[in-house]
Amino acid sequence: MFTKILIANRGEIACRVIATARKMGIATVAVYSEADKDARHVDLADEAVLLGPAPSRESYLVADKIIAACKQTGAQAVHPGYGFLSENEDFARRCEEEGIVFIGPKHYSIAAMGDKIASKKLANEARVSTIPGHNEPILSPEEAVEIAKRIGYPVMIKASAGGGGKGLRVAFNDKECFEGFTSCRNEARNSFGDDRVFMEKFVEQPRHIEIQVLGDSQGNVVYLHERECSIQRRHQKVIEEAPSPFISDATRKAMGEQAVALAKAVKYQSAGTVEFVVGKDQDFYFLEMNTRLQVEHPVTECITGLDLVEQMIRVAAGEALTFTQADIRKDGWAIECRINAEDPFRNFLPSTGRLVRYQPPEATMVQAEPQRFGVRVDTGVYEGGEIPMFYDSMIAKLIVHGKDRHEAIAKMREALNGFVIRGVSSNIPFQAALLAHPDFGTGNFNTGFIAKHYADGFKAEDVPHDDPLFLVALAGFIRRKAREREAGISGQLPGHEVQIEHDYVAVVNLGGGRTEQHAMHISEFAGALGEALVKVGGKDYRLVSRSRLNDVRITGTVNGQPFTAQAERGTAKNPLAYRIQHGGRSMELTVLSPRAAELQALMPYKAPPDTSKLLLSPMPGLLVHLAAQVGQTVQAGERLAVIEAMKMENILTAQQDVTVAEVLAKPGESLSVDQPILRFA
Repeated sequence: MFTKILIANRGEIACRVIATARKMGIATVAVYSEADKDARHVDLADEAVLLGPAPSRESYLVADKIIAACKQTGAQAVHPGYGFLSENEDFARRCEEEGIVFIGPKHYSIAAMGDKIASKKLANEARVSTIPGHNEPILSPEEAVEIAKRIGYPVMIKASAGGGGKGLRVAFNDKECFEGFTSCRNEARNSFGDDRVFMEKFVEQPRHIEIQVLGDSQGNVVYLHERECSIQRRHQKVIEEAPSPFISDATRKAMGEQAVALAKAVKYQSAGTVEFVVGKDQDFYFLEMNTRLQVEHPVTECITGLDLVEQMIRVAAGEALTFTQADIRKDGWAIECRINAEDPFRNFLPSTGRLVRYQPPEATMVQAEPQRFGVRVDTGVYEGGEIPMFYDSMIAKLIVHGKDRHEAIAKMREALNGFVIRGVSSNIPFQAALLAHPDFGTGNFNTGFIAKHYADGFKAEDVPHDDPLFLVALAGFIRRKAREREAGISGQLPGHEVQIEHDYVAVVNLGGGRTEQHAMHISEFAGALGEALVKVGGKDYRLVSRSRLNDVRITGTVNGQPFTAQAERGTAKNPLAYRIQHGGRSMELTVLSPRAAELQALMPYKAPPDTSKLLLSPMPGLLVHLAAQVGQTVQAGERLAVIEAMKMENILTAQQDVTVAEVLAKPGESLSVDQPILRFA
């Protein structure tokens, strides 16, 4: 067994590998870019080596620097994680030539299956059913359009070396195909150093289901059941679960056996994933094989009890699998939510910056350990750390394991309630809305689920809540508790002491100057026990909570049922307001005396400034291209600028016909949120 390994990655997956290595008594070496010098994986590892500047093409994608770091530190093996060089045939071969063990498949397996074009050819030769497409690299956008016409729209444009949703576009017409090809190739070049692109027919209303396989150097290969990955946005997975609520045992067995046969055909060693598109009648077609560890591997670990990173390390060290297919269990139900730094209310644009607060829910399962039926958090960040603009947007992976799917969904919803993130926006409200959607609850969904139900984007009102008045009652409870503490402060002027009221009015901010009021009566308050009876909207809420006033995460019971919520006092515009969050719903409200509420209703509303004649940067990022100049007339739908953030190109287009009056930013400039780029006449 190895005594020291190097992790050629960053963030969450680097921390994940370190956890297993530590359990196995193996020393670890981290590598990092200048942007990651204070990152969590650097602190956790036994040693760390600086690779270079922040851009991945100058650090994490430079094989020579990774190999030099292995030799410098005496690391015997390298674990590539996922992304970056994890599916790079040349890197795997170089490691072998330099006497460094690559903790993953052999380079010839990566060549055969990691390359999307080569894997599809091999699948065809093996008589595996594949989707119609063009398997040769496409050289120009014009050629892409001609090929798309032959295949028939819609088509999927995919980078040969792609993964994780990078370098992938779906086109429904010639214009989308032309532009999608260019963006796809640019993203592939920047993220993977390989700009080859191919195309295939896009199967509408499909399920995306993948089979986890594991092979050793003795020729043993098993499948570890399936993962349901159909909840996707822009072809990036949002929620994954194991097993799938859709396929039958017979389909599961057939898919697993086909995945194993494919892996054996290329003498596959290590963990890998065979991805399938599954039709409504459970017909399935091979898509591709990912010759690496998947982001969503924890859900498989939960239901099988196996540590996949440990298995990868043992296989790389030459050990044989110690179990057969018959030994693989399928226990309970696991769900993973990807918690990303993005703003779901602004079309999921990237959100970078400092994590002012970061308090994940309490973990009852940990990485590299076989605990079951609990909550697990895989993360590479910490409170006070930075979310840089140079890499992907993942903050953490939240995983739950329940005895069945119903219990797993309930656990996940409660865990999301207690996940505190401040300083950057996160997709937690969107995750909460998805989990509460009735079609998700019944398993009635496919890869078009998000596009269908959120075609016009995601808005606050899209987050359902069983009882919004509970948020009002909780704010009243907190305000009443604060008043009791204020009344206990010594040195108050005689005759002017703080009086504790029983009647309040909650003024809810609906946005745009609109408000609604709710009268509340709070009685039977027992401060020492943290208990009160709140009457609002004709309903009674008996609240019990020992949480302190400065706690963001509030736990307790309401009418005897446990709850977890988040509460803070003071917003940017109103220092007296409360912001209450629960079930994905966020509510801003002020709790006042009845007289104060009457007076507030008379206050004028100050409208925000008019920005209709400005093009504002919707996210922090790098302005890589400016398509408009002063005096130019731009038609609605035409490109104005391109901003790169978190390895994704974001195209800003004109919403109406406009004439450019002034250019306010230059290509190459780092932009902040809402920074003006253009002014229109």
